[in-house]
Amino acid sequence: MANTYTELYIHLIWAVKHRDRLIHPSFQEESQKYITGIIQNKDNKLIAINLMPDHAHIFIGLDPVNAISNLVGVTKKSLSDYINEKKCLRGKFSWREGYGTFSYSHSQIDRVIKYINNQEQDHRKKTFKEEYLKILKAFYVQYNNEYLFQFLD
Repeated sequence: MANTYTELYIHLIWAVKHRDRLIHPSFQEESQKYITGIIQNKDNKLIAINLMPDHAHIFIGLDPVNAISNLVGVTKKSLSDYINEKKCLRGKFSWREGYGTFSYSHSQIDRVIKYINNQEQDHRKKTFKEEYLKILKAFYVQYNNEYLFQFLD
């Protein structure tokens, strides 16, 4: 579109169904590359990605023609299908319903990239539940515990 300019930085977070630790290092990198292709094929810019064993962090520059809910749905379904078709696991892989979406300004890009890239170290100190609740509180998101990701303590 002529004379239309946007700068939208979005941090996406979602969890593996039942919060099982199913994303194994043996296919983590390949899965991250697959997600990168999905995101970029929809004309978004992938800035950072880290698939943890039980959840995903993806930071993108969003093309405003993409509805976030559609992009997340396509990405989750496509990666689930990919993992299942490649038989990376004995059972069926799927993501938990729902996701978190958080927006950042240009000045925060480096901090968010560092945060996503340091997930392994961060999770030695705090659980995914602690991390996610901290993000929700930082963004003043009102939530109902009943609808949060299933957390296994």
